[in-house]
Amino acid sequence: MGEFRFNGLSAAGQPVRGTVYAPNKRAAHKKVADLADRHSFALRELDERVFFRYKVRHPSGKVVTGEQKAFSSEEIESALSRMGMEVISIQKKLFNTQRKPPNQDVIMFVRLAANLLNEKMPFNEVLNLLVADISSTSLKQTIRDINSDLKSGIEARQAFMKHQDKLGKFTAYMLGVASQSGNMSEIYEATAKFLERRDEFKKSIRSSMIMPAVTILATLGVFVWYIWYIVPATAGLFADFKGIELPPLTSLSLVMADWLDNNMLWLILGTVLVVGAIVAFLRTPKGTFLAHKNMIRMPIMGSLLHKLNIEVFSRVFAILYSGSGQNIEVIKVAAEACGNSYIEQRIKTVTIPMMVAQGADLVRAMEAANVFTPMAIARFRTGSETGAVRKSAQQMADYYEKETTMKLEVALQSIQTAVSLFIGIIVAGLTVLSAETALIRPGAQDLMGQ
Repeated sequence: MGEFRFNGLSAAGQPVRGTVYAPNKRAAHKKVADLADRHSFALRELDERVFFRYKVRHPSGKVVTGEQKAFSSEEIESALSRMGMEVISIQKKLFNTQRKPPNQDVIMFVRLAANLLNEKMPFNEVLNLLVADISSTSLKQTIRDINSDLKSGIEARQAFMKHQDKLGKFTAYMLGVASQSGNMSEIYEATAKFLERRDEFKKSIRSSMIMPAVTILATLGVFVWYIWYIVPATAGLFADFKGIELPPLTSLSLVMADWLDNNMLWLILGTVLVVGAIVAFLRTPKGTFLAHKNMIRMPIMGSLLHKLNIEVFSRVFAILYSGSGQNIEVIKVAAEACGNSYIEQRIKTVTIPMMVAQGADLVRAMEAANVFTPMAIARFRTGSETGAVRKSAQQMADYYEKETTMKLEVALQSIQTAVSLFIGIIVAGLTVLSAETALIRPGAQDLMGQ
């Protein structure tokens, strides 16, 4: 989120100044225009806080270069002059975009912060110390901006949420809540465990799916190469002889090889276009929604992924329930963190409206969403009846963590078995085709064209 400063003039002639956060200048201008309509002031200037490169000469004579974010070059020049520096040049960076920090760096930042907070170290010292240990330039600048905002009196939640594009929405929200709660180290610790758990699961899925995918692609490649090159080079020699009757699989293979000769370029182009279109669609909100909706219904992995989403929801709910006190906000944040846009949409459009507009209790509203597992509903019902909702949510998360960890190994074995079966079918087909081709026995008259 970009930071924009606006200057305006009220109807009484008084200056008006403030800041808004928006993804781009157009969105910021719309926000300020709405503010101007509500508070009756005229917008005069709208400046974005961007990076500037500066070169200064230290009182010792040493020339130093660096970067700093500011609304204008005059701000940087004034600040450097007050420090006794001789300003040589200040230039706005041509490209002010920053890459998102690597996920591992964000996890390490939260984990180290949690460890230092457990040692009772002041939070501002924690941020200053971690800036030196973080390797990502983007994350370094993010931490500096957060520290600067906190020192200037900006609310902690706002200071973190303005960097949700770098830290992630869930992480930014949790760290913002932690800074305003009485159990800061506990929330940082829980957030670190959650991020580590989610990252570990994603790595397990990714690494376990790479080998089957590569194996299947390699097997298909060998199959196509055999049909397209080997069969025509062997059995194709007999195709020109009218008296030789070729076996059915061999004849079909020669037809396929001929079709590949004529259409291979179009086949490759069509495959690339279709795959590209599918990938592009899946990256859209609608595509992601449909993918997540059907993902939890897949055989083998669907149930596992569904339980993982419920585990994440329950864990985040348990983390925030005692610290926030606003149950609706807790449910909303837990839904956003669960990692499935379909489940998130059902909770936001069914569960929360039922609780707010109809006054329904938590369990009845969760049942209406039709995305929670029967076990999750049962645990939350028990928690509601005993007054231990937070404990029940934590128990649900811990149980599903253990179950998904164990069932992941079983699921991966099932996938490997399916891949082995697929390879076996392809090999068996090629073996039959080879044996059939070897049985062709042309006579002397056939070879002489008689």
